[in-house]
Amino acid sequence: MSGPRSRRLFEGRDRAPTRAFLRAIGYSSDDLRKPVVGVAHSWVETMPCNFTHRRIAELVKQGVREAGGTPMELNTIAISDVVTMGTEGMKTSLVSREVIADSIELVARGHMFDALVTIVGCDKTIPAAAMAHARLDIPGLVLYSGSIMPGSFQGRSVTIASVFEAVGANAAGRMSDDELLELERGACPGAGACGGQYTANTMAMALEFLGLSPLGSAGPPAVSRTREDTAIEAGRQAMRLLSDGLSPSGLLSRASFENSIAAGVATGGSTNLVLHLLAIAREAGIPLDLETFHAVSERTPIIADMMPHGRFTAVDLDRAGGSRLVARRLLDAGLLDGEALTVTGRSIGEEAAEAAETPGQEVVVTATDPLSATGGLAILHGDLAPEGCVVKTAGCEHLFHRGPARVFDTEESAMAAAQAGDIRSGDVVVIRYEGPRGGPGMREMLGVTAALVGRGLGGDVALLTDGRFSGATRGLMAGHVAPEAALGGPIGLVEDGDVITIDVAARRVELAVDPATLDARRSAWKEPPARYTGGVMGKYAGLVGSAALGAVTTPPDEGSRS
Repeated sequence: MSGPRSRRLFEGRDRAPTRAFLRAIGYSSDDLRKPVVGVAHSWVETMPCNFTHRRIAELVKQGVREAGGTPMELNTIAISDVVTMGTEGMKTSLVSREVIADSIELVARGHMFDALVTIVGCDKTIPAAAMAHARLDIPGLVLYSGSIMPGSFQGRSVTIASVFEAVGANAAGRMSDDELLELERGACPGAGACGGQYTANTMAMALEFLGLSPLGSAGPPAVSRTREDTAIEAGRQAMRLLSDGLSPSGLLSRASFENSIAAGVATGGSTNLVLHLLAIAREAGIPLDLETFHAVSERTPIIADMMPHGRFTAVDLDRAGGSRLVARRLLDAGLLDGEALTVTGRSIGEEAAEAAETPGQEVVVTATDPLSATGGLAILHGDLAPEGCVVKTAGCEHLFHRGPARVFDTEESAMAAAQAGDIRSGDVVVIRYEGPRGGPGMREMLGVTAALVGRGLGGDVALLTDGRFSGATRGLMAGHVAPEAALGGPIGLVEDGDVITIDVAARRVELAVDPATLDARRSAWKEPPARYTGGVMGKYAGLVGSAALGAVTTPPDEGSRS
């Protein structure tokens, strides 16, 4: 049978039951003769990030119909990092990335979609969509639903990260209860994902530079009227991609991944960029490792003055010229492969050429006069992280620290110590058994890191964890430590008072304990009992791999695309 693969479901005598079933919800014979385009999204009523998805889906479907296709909408899940932060619920966040990718893949495979548009918003929906598209390798694109507008507090723009830091300031007596309430009420004025260059906006931009999303499509805020036109065009573009036969395997390459890393580090993006691009690359069958991130960051300056390291929000970046302007700056400096193809069918160089810079804008500078000579990420190794760990250097002047360890086996115990004032200047806070397997789920530590910043300790302490960080995290924080404590990694052998050195320039994280003592501790160490033995969390803990490889549940040494 020739033509779109969906015809295998709908054509011929034997498929009469299928057609009869779909007539029940309004599909006509004409509908079922057209190419079928899946329109996936993750609308949930648990956060503002994805709250516009139903409306966007209707507009994408309109575009599909106008271009001669039949859209079929599907809904998957999402977990809010902000809402669950600092609780047991946060352990579900990274797990959701795998569930979302799996669910999109299953529906698209089962119903033999010819093309796919996936609408994304909050942090894990974005890499999950890219993973599903890479596995399926059918024509389509990923469409970000946009950032929240900045909030306002005492005459300045604020984001949700401001509220996290205010919690620490309030606990330390540096902010009143009334001020905290005022900030809480004004920080988030409407729908959209977190407003700085945190994980959602970092990953939305990353997918534009990967080629899976149209360059410039991620920038307009969630409540912008521009979103409507972008959504309709996404549906039309999916049909054009189907006609042209252009799928993710024709877009994803080593060059596109390096372009994506460059965009992330040039804008001071989230450390989660590392975890998620490793996972996407694995699904796409593209070799990628931690050293590539370090190498790209070393040659790429920071050129965007964005929160949390800078002054501006994602909305400000869009008004200044958006991701096209970032791309043009990187291209002009020879830091971007302009030949890499994008989902529009044009190269990223051609897309960048259309950048329109707003006169007088201060958000994006030039690569010849950057905010920092190197990018916002560094990869460290050492006897505490033999497989590596990730440090966000953007906006962090405190790049060397040596001090005594304060060891916690859960995030909650570390947070309690921080709020009680039991963490002191000079300490190295160690939070372990929070890795992909040990957590399980590799929680973000924004509650703890923000509390430390809020108490005025951001430049005086360091933190080391086998968990991960929010894109809103600031300070000298080393995450993704691998091997993790639950797998017998050296971080599990640290004791209170041990001297730890974090040296970003030397790319080292070291423990000043003699080998004989470490050997004795290693002999006495026992793997802790699993925190979950059943359900999705137990399943995940049994399957998940190292953070150094993206914390994926894909079987080792097996590609996923078929």
